[in-house]
Amino acid sequence: MSRALPKYNKRRVGLAGGAAAVALTGAVIAGTALAGESSDGGGADARTLAGPGTISCPDVASQLPAVPASAQAEVTRNLALLDQQIAEANKRLVDTVGQGGPNFVQNAILGPLEDKRIATVNRIATAIGRTADRPAGLDSLAPCSLDAQGGPAAPGQEETGGAGTAAPPAEDAGGDTGAGGGDAGAGQGGDASGAGTISCPDVASQLPAVPASAQAEVTRNLALLDQQIAEANKRLVDTVGQGGPNFVQNAILGPLEDKRIATVNRIATAIGRTAERPAGLDSLAACTLTK
Repeated sequence: MSRALPKYNKRRVGLAGGAAAVALTGAVIAGTALAGESSDGGGADARTLAGPGTISCPDVASQLPAVPASAQAEVTRNLALLDQQIAEANKRLVDTVGQGGPNFVQNAILGPLEDKRIATVNRIATAIGRTADRPAGLDSLAPCSLDAQGGPAAPGQEETGGAGTAAPPAEDAGGDTGAGGGDAGAGQGGDASGAGTISCPDVASQLPAVPASAQAEVTRNLALLDQQIAEANKRLVDTVGQGGPNFVQNAILGPLEDKRIATVNRIATAIGRTAERPAGLDSLAACTLTK
């Protein structure tokens, strides 16, 4: 991460100039997304009716520089999406009370939420960076925490909301190999458990010529795509028999797609600094389960 961002308050302070409307838009959406919450510019004191706790995330809007007029609509849309993601995660928290093991909330809710937020804040940074200095270090605002007792959120936490996709970011093993070699067919090798394997579109073969200045970053992110598939395949094996009929989609494939979107966006950004930015890489993010 480029640099550490300053501490921020629980109450959303808004943006200078036109960006103030952005913070207000995001706050309204967060406040209405989940019954039983109250919103005060970000809703850090929101509560779910079921009492499983509340997810609190760092406020992004207040950490942005002045937003160029040309980027305002895209930034507004993505700030609203951040609120929606938290709202979905809080609903998931309520809907899954008592499910899973001790790490369920981290693996199935907080981890996937972080992946979604990384992708979203990267889109915000990219939008601003088209006509002004790209804000650095927004990724540090992606992790969220659980107020498990329903008490006050930790200092520096802000946005809260409710509903979404479960999902664990698994740990290593399984998948294909190859630092910088792309993720063709992903997840080859299978396993003896009958869990199946995860297959993903190959990104490396769909890239244009990579400028020398971007080669290292592209190689690193292609390797990360392979690692993500390996982790998802291990998670697939480790969770055989768990969850309902949509468990694999919600807890493994969905979060994997979110991670891949963030990664291919970094690849596109690296290439776009000195050459034409490749379009449509997001279409390669979705993966499938092969039995």
